[in-house]
Amino acid sequence: MRIDILTLFPEYVDYILSESIVGRARRAGKIDVRAHNIRDWSEDKHRRVDDTPYGGGRGMLMAAPPIWRAWDAVSRSGREESGAQTSRVVYLSPRGTVFTQEKAKQLARYDQLILLCGHYEGVDERLIEEIVDEEISIGDFVLTGGELPACIVADAVARLTDGVLALPECHEKESFEDNLLEYPQYTRPPVWMGRAVPEVLLSGHHANIEAWRRERQIEITRQRRPDLLEKTEKET
Repeated sequence: MRIDILTLFPEYVDYILSESIVGRARRAGKIDVRAHNIRDWSEDKHRRVDDTPYGGGRGMLMAAPPIWRAWDAVSRSGREESGAQTSRVVYLSPRGTVFTQEKAKQLARYDQLILLCGHYEGVDERLIEEIVDEEISIGDFVLTGGELPACIVADAVARLTDGVLALPECHEKESFEDNLLEYPQYTRPPVWMGRAVPEVLLSGHHANIEAWRRERQIEITRQRRPDLLEKTEKET
């Protein structure tokens, strides 16, 4: 899979996505992640990409032409260089639908994912209408730009790509799978600060361990995210 991020701060994005599991997967060629500076497609001598909004108001707005040129070049590159047959353009925006694990799975099915990071007061609406397939938010709060949300989406999608994680089980048994939160986990020492590891985990009885973990998943989800259990009941 190829993930392209259109941003005003490519070094910032690239730094975050060059570390840990995603960074190793990039270096191993398991996933192709590229950060592109929208200013490279500006035709202004000062590489300007923003302007004042029509109708007045505070702040500046990212203009449509340089973003469109960036998208056009990156889309063609995806098809011609990477052989991408399916693609999806996502604009990171507070007004988008809230990002979930299910959405990450949907986005991971595409050959190419293009993430557009807004800045200032956002981007010209006509650009959104022209190229954006959907808008995604990571929560009900406002950030200074779309870079952090784009990194979050890229990370969540990348780890679902074949070969990024060592084993499929690494993401098959974790939070939000089956609409349940993850069970508690423990490691050495067996007793720490007077707190002991649950005996069932030391028993070696795999069926009992699995049953305990499932019970704890349901209990924790009921306490902290009852809405997820309600979703499960509706689906069944």
